[in-house]
Amino acid sequence: MYGMGKLFGKMTKDIGIDLGTANVLVYVQDKGIVLCEPSVVAIDTTTDRVVRVGKEAADMMGRTPENIVAIRPLKDGVVSQYDVTLKMLQYFIRRACGSILFPPRVLICVPSGITEVEERAVVEASKEAGARKTYLLEEPLAAAVGAGVDVTKADGQMIVNIGGGTTEIAVISFGGIVVSESIRIGGDKFDEAIMHYVRRKYNMLIGERMAETIKLEIGMVYDHRQTMEMEVKGRDLTEGMPQVIVMNSREMMEAMMEPITAILDAICSVIERTPPELVGDILHRGIMMTGGGSKLWGLDRLIEKVTGVPTRLAKDPETCVVRGAGKMMETMGKLPEGIINISKEKMNRY
Repeated sequence: MYGMGKLFGKMTKDIGIDLGTANVLVYVQDKGIVLCEPSVVAIDTTTDRVVRVGKEAADMMGRTPENIVAIRPLKDGVVSQYDVTLKMLQYFIRRACGSILFPPRVLICVPSGITEVEERAVVEASKEAGARKTYLLEEPLAAAVGAGVDVTKADGQMIVNIGGGTTEIAVISFGGIVVSESIRIGGDKFDEAIMHYVRRKYNMLIGERMAETIKLEIGMVYDHRQTMEMEVKGRDLTEGMPQVIVMNSREMMEAMMEPITAILDAICSVIERTPPELVGDILHRGIMMTGGGSKLWGLDRLIEKVTGVPTRLAKDPETCVVRGAGKMMETMGKLPEGIINISKEKMNRY
């Protein structure tokens, strides 16, 4: 039996997936990160056929004929359109695994606030997509491991993981999550806030992609000595004609105030609910920020100013979750069949 197990292991690969609202990242055993693409699927509504997936589908958003729709099947970090999510997972698993003899075991990272119904949807979609066995891992724990934090220690570590659909805040100690909060606010809400601001202030309509470009180019939430500017193109809501305006980085502080305030409130809430001994650890070790949304200029400084806790950005923050999944995959062979949510088990080694 042992020999068969070793042979079986050589003919399949374990894979870790960061199933994000904005992007899907895939880590393959012994290879590392092999895929990072937008969580978008383009479908021909007349035939229900998948036309494009990932980057090619994202490039079609806002540019498709009537019979083709570009869909983001994940909302707020969870499955919102099951059938489309299934097709997307099938595509990414096939691309990541290539030609292997046996189906892979799959570790999928999910928000810490996920419900049992949402858990089942992810597990079932993964199995239907070709997974032999599916494990779920809460994103804050994966992010901490991916950022290089030794989560098995008694010392408390605070993680703030800002993704496309959710922000996960957690205090971790002894390999588990002690206190956490998951709010359905992330990079997508930043984009929406910018769209609403432009509409309100300039009476101009811009699309999601333009809003994201503004965020990446001049987005900031903490005062900077240098003001940055960029041209913004959209459609005048009164005349219906193309319009070009110039926006600056200081406007971004006002535009994104609402979602940023919600994140700050959630961070303060977690600190207030943290046991005093662990609060002392956090003051000493600081807050670690991960996720693509954490790269917003000045957000780390703003969090430090509001909380009084030293705050730092992890290296390559957008890949921390999937890198953590890759490291945690080494433990999957030690878990008994039937364990679904790894982070609910005590982890003693990696």
